[in-house]
Amino acid sequence: MSTEITTVTPSELAAILTLAIRERMPIMISGKPGVGKSKIVEQAVAAAKADLVLKHPVVDDPTDYKGMPWVDKGVASFLPFGDLNLLINAKKPTVAFFDDLGQASNSVQAASMQLFLARRINGHKVSDFVTFIAATNRRADRAGVQGILEPLKSRFDGLFELEVDIDDWCTWALNNGLPHEMVAFIRFRPALLSDFKATADMTNSPSPRGWESVARWYKLGMPSRLQVVCYEGAVGKGAAGEWLAFSRVWQQMVSPDLILTNPDTAPIPKGEPSALYAVAGALAQRVQPASMGRYMTYLERVFDEGEPEPCAASIKMALARDPKLANTQGYIKGMSGALGQLMIG
Repeated sequence: MSTEITTVTPSELAAILTLAIRERMPIMISGKPGVGKSKIVEQAVAAAKADLVLKHPVVDDPTDYKGMPWVDKGVASFLPFGDLNLLINAKKPTVAFFDDLGQASNSVQAASMQLFLARRINGHKVSDFVTFIAATNRRADRAGVQGILEPLKSRFDGLFELEVDIDDWCTWALNNGLPHEMVAFIRFRPALLSDFKATADMTNSPSPRGWESVARWYKLGMPSRLQVVCYEGAVGKGAAGEWLAFSRVWQQMVSPDLILTNPDTAPIPKGEPSALYAVAGALAQRVQPASMGRYMTYLERVFDEGEPEPCAASIKMALARDPKLANTQGYIKGMSGALGQLMIG
């Protein structure tokens, strides 16, 4: 019997969740801590204009799924309360998101089974408007996960492990206000987007969630000493050090406005790859449809200098920020040459 795990990218998971919410199909997502499982679910729920009922079964008791004992006219029964009552009486599309399900005890997992498949709890029917989605870390992640019961897994229409994807993350980051220089840095050092290492020590590893925290610290404009410790606390010392060095290069680089004004003569950074990625990222942030031709002229010069990767990274960032740039004459002309062949692959 195959034990191969089915992996999906963030954009694939978002598309799957869109269908699952529409068709009320239960889905379970696994993955490393900090890769964005909960965030993607929340965004899919918002896009569907559905209500979100967030459950943390690790703090549940098995009897919570029975309801509250009650006697009415001499007849004993269990009355649903709290979140269960919401799911039974939902009148509009609603997602019941069981986060960190793998941390729940076996007894709690077993008690929840009838919800996921039978859509009933002690005779009470769950509303037809409700979709069940669950998420969990993996057993190897030192996250307190002992596993998911086999009968519970079979209650879901799909089990998917979320993997980090550099293109998906960069597009998300640009659309959600993360600094362009951070996107350029991750393009320069893609291995640092997610480098999770399970440990009992009080340290963090680079992760998409960690870089979102770094972005929040970065925007505060803190003194240099505080920048170091706050970045290290979010993504660990090694990644924080590289990011600090890159951000300082960014602040001292050639003006992108000068490049877009004089693309034929503007200097090209030499000797330091991070400086070239910094310039590429800054240009992707500044280029507009009217300057697309000059932008491509400069990138063609960089390409001819034997530096294709920063060119490809810059174009991907620019199109992620504004897809309409691909409809400009400057882009179409630039894609007709060697740089275009690089992008097409």
